[in-house]
Amino acid sequence: MRKKKKQFQLQMMVVPAMIFFFIFSYIPVMGLVNAFLDYSLTDGYFGHSFAGLNYFRELFASESFWLSMKNALGMSFLKFFFTFTSPLLLALLINEVPFRGLKKLTQTGSYLPHFLSYVIVATLWMVFLDSKGVINEILQALHLTERPIEFLAEPKWFWWIGVWIDCWQESGWNAIIYLAAIAGINPDLYEAAQVDGAGRMKRIFYITLPSIAWTAGVLFVMNCGSLLSGGPVASNFNQSYLLGNSFNYSKSYVIQKFVIDEGLSQMRFSYAAAGNLVLSVLSVGLLLAANKVSKRIFGKSVF
Repeated sequence: MRKKKKQFQLQMMVVPAMIFFFIFSYIPVMGLVNAFLDYSLTDGYFGHSFAGLNYFRELFASESFWLSMKNALGMSFLKFFFTFTSPLLLALLINEVPFRGLKKLTQTGSYLPHFLSYVIVATLWMVFLDSKGVINEILQALHLTERPIEFLAEPKWFWWIGVWIDCWQESGWNAIIYLAAIAGINPDLYEAAQVDGAGRMKRIFYITLPSIAWTAGVLFVMNCGSLLSGGPVASNFNQSYLLGNSFNYSKSYVIQKFVIDEGLSQMRFSYAAAGNLVLSVLSVGLLLAANKVSKRIFGKSVF
């Protein structure tokens, strides 16, 4: 009790965060019960009849649902691979910059896009990727293409555009975690390795990477939990809503857009809740599987 009294002010600092997560993360979970009810706005909170698994049967028979799941899985796994490795590579490159001023400038410039609203980001890249935009001008100037490419009108480009935008916007910000882990490595290890004749690449592979392996493991587990939403920034819906159109629909329609369309546009709340519940169960399953993989590789788990 004496220790708790001394830490009372510190403990109270956690309370606002606990209230925030309770309101915005735990209370909404109760809404998933609507997937098993015939929910209607006019029936009040407790006046709904039981629907059982009817909405799930309809969901699994829907072509739109399977299309949205295919696109969500495909785009998310691509993003997961590139957005997980690009911050690590960027952190290693920044760490090897010998000039302190240039290192700070590179680090600051790389994470500035993180602070831009996704609406601004999407607008910028719509301009860049236009048939008369700077990307097409560069490709034609280098004679890589003979005519402009309609990036946002051809479905085959949509997933890769999403991956590139996420890497451009978030790699610098996520690299901060790795840079912090690298800063905690004992400099004597590098000096001893250099004395023994280890070059720059050997120091990276035998000192830096093993020292930050557990940090990468924690981020791997946490990213798996949000994988189906497009990673830590949950960008799948943003890209589908802001960059998707009737031309790239076959590649841009994801499960989050499906839930919004059915729940808000069609007012089918129970049907949308069923789709969201499937997404939540899959996300929890991926999180638990990643945690087991972490325990097997590193000998310890995140939770």
